[in-house]
Amino acid sequence: MTTILIILFVITVFLVSMHLWTRKLTREGTEKVPQPGEVVSVRGGSIHYVEKGDPANPTLIMIHGLAGQLQHYTYALMDRLTDDFHVIAVDRPGSGYSTRDTADLARLPEQARMIMEFLDKKGVSDPVLVGHSMGGAVSLAMALDYPDKVAGLALLAPLTHEMPSTPSVFKPLEIRAEWLRTVIGNTVAVPVATKTAPKTIGAVFDPEPAPADFLDRAGGALGLRPSAFISASQDVIGVDASIGAQSQRYGELNLPGGVLFGAGDVILSPAAHGAPMIQFGFSYEQLEGMGHMIPITAPDTCAAFIRGISDRARIKA
Repeated sequence: MTTILIILFVITVFLVSMHLWTRKLTREGTEKVPQPGEVVSVRGGSIHYVEKGDPANPTLIMIHGLAGQLQHYTYALMDRLTDDFHVIAVDRPGSGYSTRDTADLARLPEQARMIMEFLDKKGVSDPVLVGHSMGGAVSLAMALDYPDKVAGLALLAPLTHEMPSTPSVFKPLEIRAEWLRTVIGNTVAVPVATKTAPKTIGAVFDPEPAPADFLDRAGGALGLRPSAFISASQDVIGVDASIGAQSQRYGELNLPGGVLFGAGDVILSPAAHGAPMIQFGFSYEQLEGMGHMIPITAPDTCAAFIRGISDRARIKA
């Protein structure tokens, strides 16, 4: 009995220590990347956003990927478009400074609904959606469920179809029990992520080098929080549960759309997630020597691609 009590005491001390360390790292992360925008409440949570450009111009809505935040767009891409567009970059529900109340809201139709409710409250109509990675899957969900409210889709290295397995860099997020991801998120996840951040960031950017200022200027430090780990884990499970049914509906799409991929993307296969969209009327382009994080590493090319999709959307309108 004494041995068991000692073991329980050691485990308790370890978990409490990890929790206190996590709280410290969380404070440092939010200090490094303070909230830059405004927040609008929607059913099931809230949407944090940054808005630039003349609202009289065509609107672009920028939606980031898994374990990301809107700074992936404000880093370099957003300002390249604000002279000619009204641009809104959002934190997906549960990411960055946005919130969501329950794990089931991680499913693609629910994330689409929350962002569309935000757009309705903002009075935004007929935007072109710019979706990167998982943000591409959310953008597709919005176009499918609200076809009369979306003018076009400019998808950057998007998730479009089911995957045989979660990319290795995101495997630690594959936790199905909410209680377990909550315990891990509030104890060991953030300290471990802090130690492994350089390797993780490098894997996401591969084969390109990651920028030295990713943690602050691109908001990466916001990922070093319990809420970020928990939400990202919910996203992995929620998307896995909904992307299959969504991909069966792509034949319903009837709007200008295009896909831009880095040919060297090691997170999402261009052949599996880009080329198949051609059959649904999407244009498809690859960038040689580029990886998954093209909104950050190839902003000029991404901006030109987005302008092209917007031009097609205006012609159709």
